[in-house]
Amino acid sequence: MPARLARRRELLRGLGAAAAVPLTAPSAQSPENRLLRLGLIGCGARGTHLAGQLVELKQRGEPLELTAVCDIYQPRLERAATKFSAKYYKESAVLLREAPVDAVVIATPDRLHVHQALEAVRAGKDVYCEKPLTHWAQFDLLKELLREVRRRKTVFQVGAQWVSSPIWTRAAEQIRKGAIGKVVHVQTGYFRHGDGGERGMRIDDPNAEAGRGLDWEAFQADAPRRPFTVSRFFQWRMYMDYSGGPSTNLYVHPMTRLYRAIQPGLPRKVVAVGGKYVYNGDRDVPDTFDLLIEYPQGMTVAVLGTLGNDTMIDTVIRGTEGTVRFTGEAALEFTPQPGSKQAPRSIGYDVTVQDHLADFLRSIRTRETPRAGLELGYQVQVPLIMAMRSYVENKVAWFDAAREEIRVG
Repeated sequence: MPARLARRRELLRGLGAAAAVPLTAPSAQSPENRLLRLGLIGCGARGTHLAGQLVELKQRGEPLELTAVCDIYQPRLERAATKFSAKYYKESAVLLREAPVDAVVIATPDRLHVHQALEAVRAGKDVYCEKPLTHWAQFDLLKELLREVRRRKTVFQVGAQWVSSPIWTRAAEQIRKGAIGKVVHVQTGYFRHGDGGERGMRIDDPNAEAGRGLDWEAFQADAPRRPFTVSRFFQWRMYMDYSGGPSTNLYVHPMTRLYRAIQPGLPRKVVAVGGKYVYNGDRDVPDTFDLLIEYPQGMTVAVLGTLGNDTMIDTVIRGTEGTVRFTGEAALEFTPQPGSKQAPRSIGYDVTVQDHLADFLRSIRTRETPRAGLELGYQVQVPLIMAMRSYVENKVAWFDAAREEIRVG
């Protein structure tokens, strides 16, 4: 085992020691206006954007301080430390051990999310973790994270900000009251023209090299070991080792808001199809990806999308007594089926990334579950992991609820 990995595992064992950290999150009775100290793990484009939103919240009166930043790429780390006047750390485990922070925002590549979230939870910190929760090959680690968050009562927000509008809570209430009867079919999707989210990722330095202010070993985490390339490091969403294409980068957004409304539980089976129909080159993640999810209560969810065309489909929840439709005009519309006693209605829609971050900060102070808590995130992530397994192995993915296991066959 390389010395770098051995040292990191030693740090993780220290953070995971039960005697070192209480099993309840700190300051549960804190006043709602107490100052929150935050750390940022991952100082790339997304992390910098989130940090900027936190600064704006502070300027609007939110009592917070961004006190620490962490990145494995030295130039990015130094830029963030200067921009936000924060102390910098090259390793997340060291930040969690030494920096005086109440919570962390994790905005690293997908493969690192669950490792750093586990580090943070075991260190007694609340967590805002960018979507997706895990890489598609990390189901066992996802279950481990869920157990730790439940046990320690951590406030955990998944960075899927579309769900933060209160309309999805109101929609859930209406659906539970029977506004559309039994939910039987749901559809959503994400369509984009262009691969800017993958091949368009910024290359900070085309001459960058591993070991010169760039920790390639830490970046790979538990991925298969590959030789360093500039593209793999800076444009990691192009590669199955670190990402999964539309299903992991995009579908979490529409699914999380829908799943808050329909609260489906865990699936029975998932089937996925897709491929590189438009964009090739070095890219090995699909650009087109469709999945069908079947639930044991008698409901199907269809999630469709491509990067080859930006013509959207309607987002629809179909029930035996009516339909909920996201109109694209910032509203949800409830339409009854013929003969139903329900009346048509609509609910307005509005949300920003700041709303989602503010919900996280509010939840830290109240110890309430945020809008995109880990239980909801788990319900979204499981079928996406199953879909990727189905796609890669060209088989049906099944979920064994009794054993909480995924099998493909």
